[in-house]
Amino acid sequence: MPNIKSAKKRVKVNKTKAAANKARKSNLKTIIKKAELAAANQSPDMETAVRLAIKRVDQACAKKILHKNTAARKKAHLAKLLNNYK
Repeated sequence: MPNIKSAKKRVKVNKTKAAANKARKSNLKTIIKKAELAAANQSPDMETAVRLAIKRVDQACAKKILHKNTAARKKAHLAKLLNNYK
């Protein structure tokens, strides 16, 4: 445990931010899975689900939750799903 006041604060802030990032990343994974499931079942709301997933990947990249190359790879995968079933 740190002794300096600013170091103690950093520990608390890092813990809070890590929890928020974990929640955001978990939510992103859920949205991507829903989009993949909609594409696999060719459901009528597939296009909206995939577009939402792509949007959320972009948002996660902007918030530095995902690396830009990881985001690009996920978006390409989702776009491929959308184009294969059109």
